[in-house]
Amino acid sequence: MANHLRPVGLDFVETAPVRLIFTREMSAAPDAVFHALNDDVPGWAEWFSAVTRAESVDDGAGRDIRLKGGGHFRETVIAAKEPEVYAYRIDTTNAPGARAMAEEWRLTPSADGGTRVQWTFAADGTAVFRGVVRLTGPGLGRAFKGAVTALDRRLGR
Repeated sequence: MANHLRPVGLDFVETAPVRLIFTREMSAAPDAVFHALNDDVPGWAEWFSAVTRAESVDDGAGRDIRLKGGGHFRETVIAAKEPEVYAYRIDTTNAPGARAMAEEWRLTPSADGGTRVQWTFAADGTAVFRGVVRLTGPGLGRAFKGAVTALDRRLGR
């Protein structure tokens, strides 16, 4: 069953009741990483192991994401500033208890020509939902680490 979430803007990434922040270095340049995030939405299923299907919708203004385990997100892109930031909010999901969710990928050039990637997962919901999100933090961190490593390999080909 689809759970319609409260629409939020980019500021929610800084103010959400639950914020999980992960960082990782990549050898790929920020513009290459940005294009993989923004322009190759179907490619997410190739490098982010939790994603089974990713589709661009609404002429690129949104995304439809399917996850392992049956998770489903319908999203709206809220920031696509090349090569610095790519962010989206979740409009509908099948996750019970969610009230608002957004994710931000912040890309910063590193001294060696690579990219420092910071991923923020921001959420609000019932007390149980917020607790579950906090408990899944270590798993989300591992998924992020694996995804960035796989994306870096993909971009290095």
